Amino acid sequence: MRRKTQETRHAADEDHEGRSSSEERPDLRIDSYDARVLEISYAHIELLHELTIGVFWPHRRDDLRFFVDLGCGYVAVDAIGRPMASAMAFGDGEEVNFLGMMVTPPRLQSHGAGRWLLRRLMEERPGVDMRLSATRSGYRLYESAGFIPVDVIRQHQGIVTRVEAPCAAEGVTVRKMRTEDHSAVRALDLVAFGAGRQRTLEYLLAMTEGVVAVRDNEPCGYALCRRFGRGEVIGPLVADDEQVAMMLAAPFVQRAEGRFLRIDTPDRGERFGGFLAAAGMGVFDTVTEMYIGNDRRPREGVRIFGLAAQSLG
Repeated sequence: MRRKTQETRHAADEDHEGRSSSEERPDLRIDSYDARVLEISYAHIELLHELTIGVFWPHRRDDLRFFVDLGCGYVAVDAIGRPMASAMAFGDGEEVNFLGMMVTPPRLQSHGAGRWLLRRLMEERPGVDMRLSATRSGYRLYESAGFIPVDVIRQHQGIVTRVEAPCAAEGVTVRKMRTEDHSAVRALDLVAFGAGRQRTLEYLLAMTEGVVAVRDNEPCGYALCRRFGRGEVIGPLVADDEQVAMMLAAPFVQRAEGRFLRIDTPDRGERFGGFLAAAGMGVFDTVTEMYIGNDRRPREGVRIFGLAAQSLG
């Protein structure tokens, strides 16, 4: 699917308070509902915010604008303009697309809007490897569409309490990220994610602060942190070892004492999860990572310890 440029999206926003004729897809009938499917633009931030509130997601409008900056997709609305469901894809033009912002309020989940939007995104990406983070309510839908479960993502979050810094891994130091580290960060992320995600990573590097772990004068891991939801989120966090991952998380955890912090991790290690729990960041919820195509993400060596977001991987 052709991805809209930021300029095109702004032009569409100026043409209409919420919808322009160029954004609308053909009308469709979903059970007893007449619905329209709109191509998501900045004009639809309020619709997306209404959907996320309906499923108790903590996203701020700025968080939703961040997703619209990076992805493309659709929102279904009923005859009087109320949002019914949304679905987005991230990574168009790259080897792997991550499907996210798959939101349908509980009262509408049986009406088929989410299924229709998922099918639309998949049909537009034939032969492309796809991943997503499945909530419990969406798991059966994705399974029926052919997605295969591969991992459990643990959503650690809470008001941070004082915690001791983890012991340093032998020969490893952590320091603030510098611009000259970006090429090494890209290389680490390529291995950990299993494919390039240049647009997402460049966007994050420009808007966040980060740290790198260094061994033998070479970066062996990195972590970014940014505003999100009720506070801040750590991610991506990439490391070649559980102890190194703890060292990378520690600066952000320790400075957030008394404030809300979150990280979404696929790691099963007891030490990493134990460090987060000791800091007041227990497991709040879990989702299931699923894929179609090739399962590219490694589970050993350089790997992901913290997602950029559940919608981004």
